[in-house]
Amino acid sequence: MPQYKYRELKPTPEAEATFRRWIAHLNEEISRHQNVDRRSEIVRDELYQIYLGKPHGGKLNVQLDSELAGNVLAENFDPRNVTLEPEYYGDIDAEKYALRKPLIWFWQQFDRSPLGLNHWLGFKFRCMLAHHIFRHVGKGVKIFHNVEFTYGYNLTIGDNCTIHKNVMLDDRGEIVIHDGSSISDYANIYSHTHDINVQADVTNKKTEIGPRARVTYHATVLAGASVGENGMLGALGLATKPVPAGAVSVGIPAKVKREKDAQEQK
Repeated sequence: MPQYKYRELKPTPEAEATFRRWIAHLNEEISRHQNVDRRSEIVRDELYQIYLGKPHGGKLNVQLDSELAGNVLAENFDPRNVTLEPEYYGDIDAEKYALRKPLIWFWQQFDRSPLGLNHWLGFKFRCMLAHHIFRHVGKGVKIFHNVEFTYGYNLTIGDNCTIHKNVMLDDRGEIVIHDGSSISDYANIYSHTHDINVQADVTNKKTEIGPRARVTYHATVLAGASVGENGMLGALGLATKPVPAGAVSVGIPAKVKREKDAQEQK
């Protein structure tokens, strides 16, 4: 059967130069400022321009009722005025998360902005932020829009991995996605579980995918139910236990349907 590889696409040379300059500038600023307040100001100022098309103008006029909705919008550009779901979790490393929170908010709001569906720009923007958020991100990684993760600091993504749109990576415990693996649209990978009787009783487990594994459309990997090397979890599958290396597991709960042949595993 024919193989259809990704095409190489680019914006116009003028736009590419602008995009690269913007990402390089952001990377330099984020690298230079290792404190929450300054990172929050950077994100606030960038989101102000992305959404409103003008620089942040300083203090707002909060006296006019007719401008209250606009003021609420402007205040939400500042990550310090936002609470995110992971901040409520009892197992959070508050110090680690606080430094990453402005960047996570930036990531989420970029994806929801008019820029978010520009794939060429989005791949580079998200990978730039991922180097500051994740435990590790490798080379040749593609991360599509609306990918969610919990803390970020417990997430490792190896070389040449692809994370497609609307994926959930719950790294409360730890997630390692090894080299060459692919996570398809709407898939969910978890690394924590709740006690059946006491919801606040949380157990964190390390979940590993790959190398060169595939978690396909709408599939779910529960905490600790890793997918082995060259393994595949079929569409809508629910992995409650590990998928063996070289195996294709399908169904709810997922069971081994077949073994890949040697040629398929290359």
